[in-house]
Amino acid sequence: MSPKDFIRNKWTKFSFWALLYVLWVIWLGNYWWLFGLVVIFDLHITRKVKWLFWKKEYAEGERHSAWNEWLDAVIFAVVVVTFINIFFFQSFKIPSSSMESSLYTGDHLFVSKLTYGPRIPQTPLTIPFTHNVIFGKKSYSTLIQNDYRRLKGFRNVKRGDCVVFNFPNGDTVLTKAPTEDYYMLSRMMGKQQLIDNFGPVIVRPADKTDHYVKRCVALPGDTLEVRAGLVWVNGEQQETYKGLQLSYKVTTSGGRINARTLGKLGVNLAELWFNPALPGYPAMPLTAAALEKVKALPSVVSVEENLDSWPADYPDGEATIFPFNADYKWTRDWFGPLWIPRKGATVSIDAHTLPLYERIIRVYEGGDVQKALSEGSYTFMQDYYFMMGDNRHNSLDSRYWGFVPEDHIAGTPAVIWLSTIPGKRFPANIRWNRFFKIIRS
Repeated sequence: MSPKDFIRNKWTKFSFWALLYVLWVIWLGNYWWLFGLVVIFDLHITRKVKWLFWKKEYAEGERHSAWNEWLDAVIFAVVVVTFINIFFFQSFKIPSSSMESSLYTGDHLFVSKLTYGPRIPQTPLTIPFTHNVIFGKKSYSTLIQNDYRRLKGFRNVKRGDCVVFNFPNGDTVLTKAPTEDYYMLSRMMGKQQLIDNFGPVIVRPADKTDHYVKRCVALPGDTLEVRAGLVWVNGEQQETYKGLQLSYKVTTSGGRINARTLGKLGVNLAELWFNPALPGYPAMPLTAAALEKVKALPSVVSVEENLDSWPADYPDGEATIFPFNADYKWTRDWFGPLWIPRKGATVSIDAHTLPLYERIIRVYEGGDVQKALSEGSYTFMQDYYFMMGDNRHNSLDSRYWGFVPEDHIAGTPAVIWLSTIPGKRFPANIRWNRFFKIIRS
């Protein structure tokens, strides 16, 4: 038998696909799926059942139907892409500047689900290629709800990883303002007034909340602090990443700094505003490298770091900074110390510690808050993480809404396959230097 005949042999094809299928079932950990080998055997060997029932078989010389060919291509694409999205990679777009200048607004990413292990869909009845909305309507059904389960991945989340996750506070959203934090606005405006103006509210399963991308700065069991805008974990200052930005008040000799000059320094002009009364820029986001270059500009008189100490400056305050309690005089720049919950660990629960862990007990783990108070302790059922954006003064992150549960973690950015600049037209809106850029946390 020639190599060509061997490859085309029906037993060779069956053996190849059966082996891949068995390896997938072992990874999945549900051996009922082994019955699928019957289908693979019939497709390649016995051919008793027409599994591809929509696919027409043509007689010799018969004209092929274009409609049937298109239908076959569409069904194949839906099945294959859905399988890839669930178990391997999924496309994701950066919607905001919270990770600049590590990830930019308009970056289109392939998110690796293999790194931490893919989650088995908890809400499987979803219209293909949608997340939670289609044409302004819900694109999924909660008729079937699976328990959280994650397959084996290459590794666990590490401190410093860029992580894509389901927004924890996104379980309740406003119909007329679906991207806003419902819980924060409720504390600031009052629940009834908020619903009257922007409601009604929509409740979403955990895996159907919007996706966020931030950097993991603290792992389960860590004790985190933010001092002068910089992160300390377990008493040690953490690495200041190349893309990390803080906000500075930049005073000039009277005029604006040339926009082209700022653009070359990587400054996001969309975040800037010039105050003639200063004169200068009240809040300019700068990396450490850009900071030194701005200081050296001839028109710059002074540069001062914008650090928010207690009481927090507007719009921050008790209603916005976690844990939303007057006993914790924390701000975005002076935060903690805060212990990050670890699976199996027990923490003391009283009137002082309850604000830190109440949402975990009540919402993420479905526990009894009153029971935890009466017993004076609570044992956590899963791991939690603390996430922050690299653009530290323009990032709604864990400092504003708390912990990220392990079952909310989707994956890690792997490749930028397209990057566009909002507000510009093609081809000026394309960041050509970011095409197929591999992301290293």
